[in-house]
Amino acid sequence: MLAGNPTNYGQLGKLSSAEALAAALHIGGFEAQAKELMAVFKWGQTFIALNKNPLEEYGMAKSREEMIAVEKAYFAG
Repeated sequence: MLAGNPTNYGQLGKLSSAEALAAALHIGGFEAQAKELMAVFKWGQTFIALNKNPLEEYGMAKSREEMIAVEKAYFAG
């Protein structure tokens, strides 16, 4: 995931604790709660927007292998 917070904006894997929790909520099917959590921060919607597609695809993954494939598709260096 790409950070949306002002300190680490756009950096891969440099998420704040709130971003990491929001990602877990979103992937686990709790999108509304993830958005509610991120609404507390001025930059919160930036995180959701930056990671919209991977968050959705991670949420659809049915195995570890599929999760890794999503990661490689979006974040391979």
